[in-house]
Amino acid sequence: MKESGSSDLFTTRRFLPLFLTQFSGALNDNLYKNALLVMIVSATVAGVDNVNAVVNLAAGLFILPFFLFSALAGQLADSVEKAAIIRRIKLAEIAIMLVGALAFQLGALWLLLAVLFMMGTQSAFFGPVKYAILPQHLDEWELVAGNARVGMGTFVAILIGTIAGSLIGGSVHAPWLGGLAVVVVALLGWLSSRQIPPAPAQTSLQLDWNAPRVSWQLIRLAMEKHTVFLAILGISWFWLLGASYLTQMPNFTVTVLKGEPGVIALVLSAFTIGVAAGSMLCDRLSGPQVEIGLVPLGSLGLSLLGIDLYFAAEGYHSEAVVGPLAFLASVESWRVLLDMIFPR
Repeated sequence: MKESGSSDLFTTRRFLPLFLTQFSGALNDNLYKNALLVMIVSATVAGVDNVNAVVNLAAGLFILPFFLFSALAGQLADSVEKAAIIRRIKLAEIAIMLVGALAFQLGALWLLLAVLFMMGTQSAFFGPVKYAILPQHLDEWELVAGNARVGMGTFVAILIGTIAGSLIGGSVHAPWLGGLAVVVVALLGWLSSRQIPPAPAQTSLQLDWNAPRVSWQLIRLAMEKHTVFLAILGISWFWLLGASYLTQMPNFTVTVLKGEPGVIALVLSAFTIGVAAGSMLCDRLSGPQVEIGLVPLGSLGLSLLGIDLYFAAEGYHSEAVVGPLAFLASVESWRVLLDMIFPR
């Protein structure tokens, strides 16, 4: 009865609105980010002299808020009513995306990058609360299934955002299409957040605004529990590589694989399909128990197939720019795609 119940989470108000809310957030992050990256590598945005430097700067600006604000976001998730804070975060996303739509129209690189930093900030605050709310809405035996579905949904959203963002960024109508899309998705996320049931604060913790001090305290606390600390290291390694793949693939596809924007979407889709499938496979292998042993196995797969991706790219040759069909017609391209899918 418990096994069948875990498959019914999508029919319950205690899970579905949260799932849709986090899905829209991940979708919008990647829709905006990939549209911007493709516009940069395609020279749609004016004033970009060093594409590699700007692409890496964009990645850093999106990730930086997670270093700066995660400790504060974690305290906030424990000390306030979680459904209410989620709705406020989604309202902030609407405001940020309105600025993003304006930035697309103006083509102002500095404003586009500033919006990317703000998107990273609201995502940093949303991340802890979306996981902290699950134990209050789900039974203990549903948590692995709930986490797996959130993980799967996150990467399906990344997949859709990656494809849509890459295609929009390569379109002649990229500025207004991108602006319209991110605002609509933000509005949908806010509407779904309004259906999330209340989740009262579980502590009266007073916020400590000294982020470095709180971060160090959390690290020391995690180190006291060896298994937890190793899991954190494994997850960090996964996200380090994942962020690197998602950030560098547009430029890698254009400069090394000689691909059009459609090929960028294809390669990134292979990566995100692999991650989504891996999340669901983890649920199957773990069952109702948390299986820590899968963490080093996944990290090893990421590392080994990443090494093979280097050799696959070395063996790929194309003299002319190729579209998705021409790319798939090449035998060497399939090794690249398999390296992107299997280790996730």
